[in-house]
Amino acid sequence: MLTPTRPRHRLAVALTALGVLLTGAALQTTTAAPAHAATTHRVLFDNGHAETAGNADWIISTSQPNPLSEDSSPSSETDWTGALSSWGVALQKTGDYSLDTLPSGSKLTYGGTSATDLSNFDTLVLPEPNTLFTTAEKTAIMTFVKNGGGLFMISDHTGADRNNDGYDAVKILNDLMTNNSVDSTDPFGFSIDSLNISSGYPAAISDSTNAVLHGSFGTVTKSLIANGTTATLKPADNSAVKGLLYRSGYSGNTGAFFATSTFGSGKVAFWGDSSPIDDGTGQSGNTLYDGWNDTGATNAALALNATEWLSS
Repeated sequence: MLTPTRPRHRLAVALTALGVLLTGAALQTTTAAPAHAATTHRVLFDNGHAETAGNADWIISTSQPNPLSEDSSPSSETDWTGALSSWGVALQKTGDYSLDTLPSGSKLTYGGTSATDLSNFDTLVLPEPNTLFTTAEKTAIMTFVKNGGGLFMISDHTGADRNNDGYDAVKILNDLMTNNSVDSTDPFGFSIDSLNISSGYPAAISDSTNAVLHGSFGTVTKSLIANGTTATLKPADNSAVKGLLYRSGYSGNTGAFFATSTFGSGKVAFWGDSSPIDDGTGQSGNTLYDGWNDTGATNAALALNATEWLSS
């Protein structure tokens, strides 16, 4: 009577062992997947609004929309051509970002079929635009943010009209916030000041839990003003607005050089000058200055941490 029992026991042991092996194989398969595959952040840099007019060179690469066509594995800022190449290369090297540029002559859209349609991205970077956004573009941008997108607005000083069309980045970005079909009632809780601040090193507030000031790319202590402006915050209109770096002598609702906010399900960041994102390299014929690596500031950490916060 014991004889039939022994095969059943062996079969049970064999099945248990097989189950362990299959479970282990499944776990091994899951672990083998690339860590960054599920967290790729899609970022679109705008060059459809005269971001290279005059002496400006606010692009990550001359290869547009895809910078990888210039160099598929960049290791230094000069592997891509543009004054924002350091920004782009730093993101690319992490393996966590997919970067594109809206080419000159193109329009921003949301919900369309274009490869550069905002529905394909997590964050839109507006690096000192110099032409007005159309009514349709403003609707696209605001809807994108309201539905969960990240918006990075970088201004410059009043009067920085690089293409002489009567509009500078201050006017253009204020127009986006106050003259759109989605929400024109101070949706982000701040307005950009019409100022030209010649120089300074705005300091970060003390907030050890803030992801922009203390992110994976480093700790932010100061930034750089080299002819830039600030913002006036209006928390009564949007309680989420927060100043992170301030012009010397200012705090609270005035003199905010870098600020963040939210709108709908999305996030917003504002920077009052394009000088901090300039890496000093770019297309031939442009006179550029290296603010990205300015030793008195932590501009790279600020740009990269903010991109990560907006995109996540």
